[in-house]
Amino acid sequence: MADQGREEALWTRARLGRCGPALDLLTARFDQHVYAPHAHDEYTVGVCVGGSEVIAYRGGRVHAGPGSIVVLAPGEIHTGGPATTTDGYAYRALYAAPDLLADGVLGTGGLPHFREALIDDPELATALRRAHSETAACPDPLEAESRLPWLLTALARRHSTARATSDAVAGADGIARQVRDRLADELTDPPSLSALAIELGLSRYQLLRAFRTSVGVPPYAWLAQHRVTRARALLESGLRPAEVAGLVGFADQAHLTRWFRRVLGVTPAAYRNSVQDAR
Repeated sequence: MADQGREEALWTRARLGRCGPALDLLTARFDQHVYAPHAHDEYTVGVCVGGSEVIAYRGGRVHAGPGSIVVLAPGEIHTGGPATTTDGYAYRALYAAPDLLADGVLGTGGLPHFREALIDDPELATALRRAHSETAACPDPLEAESRLPWLLTALARRHSTARATSDAVAGADGIARQVRDRLADELTDPPSLSALAIELGLSRYQLLRAFRTSVGVPPYAWLAQHRVTRARALLESGLRPAEVAGLVGFADQAHLTRWFRRVLGVTPAAYRNSVQDAR
């Protein structure tokens, strides 16, 4: 992490599924720092969350303010820095392999092409920012694989020149049932969605589409709720939250607590105390 006044840059590496490819996330705030001209092998997808930034790109200048999405293509030289000498800027960025944006779209002779680097899509910007923050805080492989490729596909489908593939997936209920069974059977070390999709003869996007259509939530959210149900029984038996977290597949007690509160509205410790008191 760099530290100069309010300047900081924190990198987190998330894994997309068990043994899947890595995806880097950057959380940054700069007052004065200006990047040297450089390029990335991946798509750079950033959301400005404060201040204003100016990016030299494709012979022009891109001005990004809070809520703006910026997409920079692989291999294209760019710089970035504060728009003024008095204001800093803050942003969240992820560096996505090209195939993560190509799933769910029909290319036009190559990778998805974004005519404009600056994209105005408040709904998608909010979803990207939230997924980035929560993945960086707890890089659970299944959660990362369920959320980030889905949002990147949405970005390509909405704003690139590529055409969207059909959303129809035959046998969605059966697909979802098979995925649920596998996730429940391998609770503490679930298979990647990519591997499950290959077994079912689907793309990862098709699997996610079928699961969301049938169940109403993505696979990681269903599994988290299933883990909470299993955790309740273990807490009622007298085990402590720190013991229960690993037994049901959460990364740690904080991960268990986050989902327990989302599903039941109380912490695992409070729930355990209440059932013990009742006894």
